[in-house]
Amino acid sequence: MADKKIKIKQVKSTIGASQKQIKVVRALGLTKKDQVVEHNATATILGMVNKVPHIVSIVE
Repeated sequence: MADKKIKIKQVKSTIGASQKQIKVVRALGLTKKDQVVEHNATATILGMVNKVPHIVSIVE
């Protein structure tokens, strides 16, 4: 059974964000603004996106 894929885009810089938020963004594989990565839509990944909604967004 294949998981649904989602694309996550970093829409804002991590300058000024807390260290915890920066670690979440880095763990998603994002290193710079406007970068897009693709992940499986698991509960873990969606929870990470929900922790930093002001920095990342889900694009389709």
